[in-house]
Amino acid sequence: MLDGHYPPLSPYATGLAGRCPRCGQGRLFHGFIALNKECAICSLDFDFADAGDGPAVFVIMMAGFLIVGAALWAELVLAPPLWLHLVVFLPLTLVICLGMLRPLKGLLLALQYRNRASEGQRER
Repeated sequence: MLDGHYPPLSPYATGLAGRCPRCGQGRLFHGFIALNKECAICSLDFDFADAGDGPAVFVIMMAGFLIVGAALWAELVLAPPLWLHLVVFLPLTLVICLGMLRPLKGLLLALQYRNRASEGQRER
C-alpha cells in the first residue's frame, strides 16, 4: 500500500486490541503499557500518541463504581467479616484495574489518531 492509502479502521477495534490505528496489524505496545516507537508494518510514528492520565482516570472511575457497588451490596446483603472483604475485593480490584488499563489506553490513542487530536497551538 502506498503511504496515505489505508482503509479507515474502527478505532474501537484497533485500540481495544492494541493494534496500530492506521493499518490494524502492527502492535501498539511493547511490554504492558509502553508504546512502541513506530508500527512494524506501516511505519506509523507513534510520537503523536499521548494519552496522559486519561486511561487511569477512566479505569479508576469504572472500577471504583463496580468494586464499591459490589462491596456495598455484599455488606448489606451478606454481611461478611472484614477479612473476607479484603480477600475478595482487593484481588478483584487489581484484576479489574490492570485488565482495563491497556485496552483503554489503546482505545484513547486510536481515537486520538482518528480525530487528529493534538496539543493546542497558537495561530500565528
